Amino acid sequence: MSSGLVILLVVLAGYASNWLNWRFLDSALTRLLYYLGAFVHEGSHAVLCLLTGAKISEFQVFSAQPHVTHGKPKLPLIGSTLISIAPLFGGLLFLFLVNRFVLGGHFSFEAVLDWRSLLREPLELLGQMRIYEWQSWALALLLLNVGAMIGPSTRDIKNIWPALVILFFIPVPALAQIGLFALSLIMAGIIVQAALIACLYVLRLAGKAF
Repeated sequence: MSSGLVILLVVLAGYASNWLNWRFLDSALTRLLYYLGAFVHEGSHAVLCLLTGAKISEFQVFSAQPHVTHGKPKLPLIGSTLISIAPLFGGLLFLFLVNRFVLGGHFSFEAVLDWRSLLREPLELLGQMRIYEWQSWALALLLLNVGAMIGPSTRDIKNIWPALVILFFIPVPALAQIGLFALSLIMAGIIVQAALIACLYVLRLAGKAF
């Protein structure tokens, strides 16, 4: 399984999720959730900067383009790659901690081992949600902006494109599985977004009818 392909799909799915929010669900709530996702995203970059010895010169979250500006990492070869894909690890860790300590472990997350389970896992996760449970509403809100939280940006990919090309040909099973799991969460978020967009559309039609 190509780790490079998986990471590229995570990027594309993340941008699709962000576009749905900007195009159809733009509101004060989604903007607030976006900044939460951006904080986790950029915070993950910052943590890996510290761990790899890269000096941080700027940390911006509440701006049109959240970003972390940093120097060259002291860890050779893989330092820049780890910094760029840090949101994959930081975002998943954040969601795990929220589920464990805030939602009381309400949801179970299954490993995504192949492309078949990638198609199944988002539906199984959403199948655990109940409209009368506050934990389900909390998860739905997090999923609305999971793309901004987990997905590496195009700027991240530009920083590591040589390594990304190598990952297309050299298998890294652990990274591929983490990427598939992240992709399954973004897909679940897109399903939640699509359902919400459909509900809003029906409400608008009903409003016009009356």
